[in-house]
Amino acid sequence: MKKHAIGVVMNGVTGRMGTNQHLVRSILAIRDQGGVRLGNGDVVIPDPILVGRNPDKLRALARAHGVARVAASLDEALRDPFNRIYFDAQTTDRRATAVRLAIAAGKAIYCEKPIATDVDTAVALYRECEAAGLKNGVVQDKLWLPGMLKLRSLIDSGFFGRILSVRGEFGYWVFEGDSQPAQRPSWNYRKEDGGGIAIDMLCHWRYLIDNLFGSVASISCLCATHIPERRDESGTPYPCTADDAAYATMRTGDGLIIQFNSSWCTRVRRDDLLTLHVDGTKGSAVAGLRDCWTQGAGETPRAVWNPDIEQPIRFFDGWNRMPPDSTHDNAFKAQWELFLKHVVGDELFPWTLLEGAKGVQLAEKGLESWKKGAWVGVDEIQLEPAR
Repeated sequence: MKKHAIGVVMNGVTGRMGTNQHLVRSILAIRDQGGVRLGNGDVVIPDPILVGRNPDKLRALARAHGVARVAASLDEALRDPFNRIYFDAQTTDRRATAVRLAIAAGKAIYCEKPIATDVDTAVALYRECEAAGLKNGVVQDKLWLPGMLKLRSLIDSGFFGRILSVRGEFGYWVFEGDSQPAQRPSWNYRKEDGGGIAIDMLCHWRYLIDNLFGSVASISCLCATHIPERRDESGTPYPCTADDAAYATMRTGDGLIIQFNSSWCTRVRRDDLLTLHVDGTKGSAVAGLRDCWTQGAGETPRAVWNPDIEQPIRFFDGWNRMPPDSTHDNAFKAQWELFLKHVVGDELFPWTLLEGAKGVQLAEKGLESWKKGAWVGVDEIQLEPAR
């Protein structure tokens, strides 16, 4: 058995998501467990080097979590041949420039989504990686959530019969920053900084739909900026120029109807911050981040409309919670392990930057639909000129 230490340049991980999910619960967790084992028995051990715009934050983060390496600049980190992977979790508007520097340095590329603010740039990044012969990937973490894995198993087993429709509900109330601090960074609500819930969340819904239900063929989307003013991290009021809610209806190539409501201006009364309700001829299921509840045809109550009496059916009681599965690891960590195996051991990794470009495409089409007030087709991305 050989051990392969591999340097991972981590750019922009001082934020909540980058610190918790990518650094602590993924890369450091993999390091602390002794690495990830390849198919041939060898072991890959990631060695992170932190890069970012705030040296003080980087050094404090490194000290807090036992990270030995902090780079003075991105160029310095990219020059070191030991660092074979470049990971980007910056704000979306900064991503393409940094990724192109990493491509020029010959690094494997792994990116948070959206991988770019527009589909042309997203496709170009994929083309540039492929032309340079560089392995590349995009974070598509929700595919490895326990609730989505349970939903996948139901689909594969034929539990639903013919699937009729899917309804996704995502979101929660993000405080405006006056009475309570906001739970999301202020740039999320500024279009000029790459913010907006459509560009953020439709990228997620694209890969969930494509991998669970079939390719998206068309979209109708209505967006809104419900909260016109918020307060930033320093408490200063600022105007919100980006959408904070997106209400989308999509159709797959097979005609399946999928609705997704995404909002940072909603108070939660459902099982989780994200739920997918799937209805089929033989049964239905509601999947959250970790749990999944089912109701088969034989368990479906006979509901009768009668507003003149108190509802006699306790609808929540008619669902069965699928048993927990302790084998499900952190979703971000699960995909990081696959990418490390891909880079060092040439193992399969289909979630390339092209898949990330598809997410940006759906967001772009959703915004186009909102502007036009009409359904918009979602064509297959053409990598070669049309003949």
